[in-house]
Amino acid sequence: MKTKGLISEMNMTSLADVSITLLVIFMITAPMMTPGIDVNLPRTDASLPHDEEGITVSIKNTGDIYIDNEKVAVEDFERVLKKNLESKPPSIIVYLRADEKIDYGYAIEIIGRMRKAGVRELGLVAEIPLE
Repeated sequence: MKTKGLISEMNMTSLADVSITLLVIFMITAPMMTPGIDVNLPRTDASLPHDEEGITVSIKNTGDIYIDNEKVAVEDFERVLKKNLESKPPSIIVYLRADEKIDYGYAIEIIGRMRKAGVRELGLVAEIPLE
């Protein structure tokens, strides 16, 4: 009587298929996973890459302000931003993502509050124009 022995080899074909499928899924979804609040950014050729190491301040078209993903009242903005800056290195960049529909004066007011809170480096985030 012939007995079947155990196969000690690993089937690499299915492992490679799963790995390639996951790689393709992550390549497609990664660019869509930008952190922060959904804001319609203005478009310009002068847009620079957004470094994810900084603090992101977002202003929605409704005037709501967010520090990273936390909604903050205008009255508390400086205090909360100053608290966030204390736990970061002094060279941290704060990125402003303002909706293209907000009032220019409101954006300048928020930038002034950022300076009062101790922001040394400010980056303005925009999108690259569609071609």
